[in-house]
Amino acid sequence: MPIQKPRTLSGFMELLPQKQVLFDAMVEKLRRTYSLYGFSPLDTPVIEASEILLTKSGGETEKQIYRFTKGDSDLSLRFDLTVPLAKYVALHYNDLAFPFRRFQIGKVYRGERAQRGRFREFYQADIDVIGDGALDILNDAEMPAIIYRAFTSLGLDRFVIRVNNRKILSGFYAIIEEEDKAPEIMRLVDKVEKIGLEKVGLMLVDDLNISEDTVGEIVEFMAIKGSNQEVLTALEEYRGRNEAFDQGLDELKTVCRYLVDFGVPETHFAIDLSIARGLDYYTGTVYETRLLDYPEIGSPCSGGRYDNLAAYYTEKQLPGVGISIGLTRLFYVLDEQGLLNPDALTAPAEVLVLPMTDDLAPAVTLATQLREGGIPTHLYHESKKFKQKLSYADKLGVPFVALLGEDELAQGKVALKDMSSGEQLLLPAEEAVRHIHTALAARRSAPPIQEKNYV
Repeated sequence: MPIQKPRTLSGFMELLPQKQVLFDAMVEKLRRTYSLYGFSPLDTPVIEASEILLTKSGGETEKQIYRFTKGDSDLSLRFDLTVPLAKYVALHYNDLAFPFRRFQIGKVYRGERAQRGRFREFYQADIDVIGDGALDILNDAEMPAIIYRAFTSLGLDRFVIRVNNRKILSGFYAIIEEEDKAPEIMRLVDKVEKIGLEKVGLMLVDDLNISEDTVGEIVEFMAIKGSNQEVLTALEEYRGRNEAFDQGLDELKTVCRYLVDFGVPETHFAIDLSIARGLDYYTGTVYETRLLDYPEIGSPCSGGRYDNLAAYYTEKQLPGVGISIGLTRLFYVLDEQGLLNPDALTAPAEVLVLPMTDDLAPAVTLATQLREGGIPTHLYHESKKFKQKLSYADKLGVPFVALLGEDELAQGKVALKDMSSGEQLLLPAEEAVRHIHTALAARRSAPPIQEKNYV
C-alpha cells in the first residue's frame, strides 16, 4: 500500500498543542464572560436541512455554502450561528423565557477562497438577546460592554468599539431625498474604511447616479468627527426633519449614556457614522470593533440590532441584538503579530514525575498526591536515559520535574526541580504541592494574549 502524504486542506486551521491550549484558553475566557452576563449556552447542529439554512439567503451565500446529499436528504453545513439560532427560537418558542439570552461558540463553514486570515472552517463566538414582540434599547448598550470585558479578559486593551445607528443613516438619506437608494448607499459607505471617503464619493456618483451636490452632503455628514458628545451635538442639527432619524438619534444617545454606566471607558467606544454593516437585516444599533494597531485586519467583532430574527420560521415578532467574534481569524492575527502570551501555561502538565528506582509504586503514589492537590501531573516511566527524560519535559514546557530516587525515598521527600531556573528543592509531598501552587499562580492567571508596549 502506498503511503499517502499527510496534508491539511487549505482554509482549515490546525494547531500544535501549545497554541491549541492558548486558543482553548480564549474560548474559556469568552464562555466565562458571557456566562457572567446571564447568557445560556447553546449548541445547534453543524448540519441542517438546506431549506432551513437557505430560507433568507441566496446569491453569494448559496455559492459559498457546503451542500451535499445523503440518500434523499439535501443537507448543508451551517455558514453562521445566526440562522440556526433563528430556527431554534422559532422551534422552541413555547419552552423559552424571553428575553432569551444565549451564547454559542462553534465552528461554521464557508466555501470561499482561502486567503491570509480568512478560513473555510472557523470558530465564531456569538451572543444574542431575543425579545418577544419588543426588546428594550438597554440591551443595545449592554452588548459593547460585554465585548469590552471579553477583550480585556483576553489581554487586549488597544481596541475601540465603534457604534452607529442605521435609523440615523436611513433617516438622513430620506432628508436628502435619496431614501430609495439608502441600502445601496449604506453598502458603499461601509467601504469607507477600506477605500476612503473620496473614492466612495466617486462611486456614489458613477454607480448610483447621485448628483455631486447630494454626494457633497453625504460626504459632509460622514465627515462628522470629534468626541462622542461633539458628534451627538452635531447630529442634533438634523433633528425634527425625519422621524426615523430622530428615533435613531435618541437610541444612539441612550446607548452612549449607558455604556459608561456599564463600565466601558470613553477611550474604548466611539460614534462612527460610516459604520453601516453590509447586511440588510440590521435595523438599528450597529457595532464594529477595531484593533488600533492592526486596522488592516478589519473588524474581528461586529453585530447590531435586527427587527425580526425568525420571520422565515414563524409569524411571531422576535427582535434581537447580537454580536459575533470571528475567533479563528482573531487568533490567527494575534499569533501572526507575536501577541500570544509566552508567560501563559501551555504544557499538558505542571509536573513530570520521574521515578529513579525499579519500584514504581512510590512514583504512582506521588503522582496521585499531586493530582489530588489540584496539580496536573504526568508520570513518565519510559525506558529512556535521564538526559532524554529532562529533554522531554523541556520540550513540553513542563515547569517542574519531580525526582524520586533512593535518597528521596529514604527521607520521605521529593526532589522538585524548577525547569526554568534550574533550582532544586527537597520537600515533603504536601509542601511540594503548596510550592507549585505558589510558584505558578501568576502564570495560571496570565491572559492568553500579551500586547506589545507602544510608546
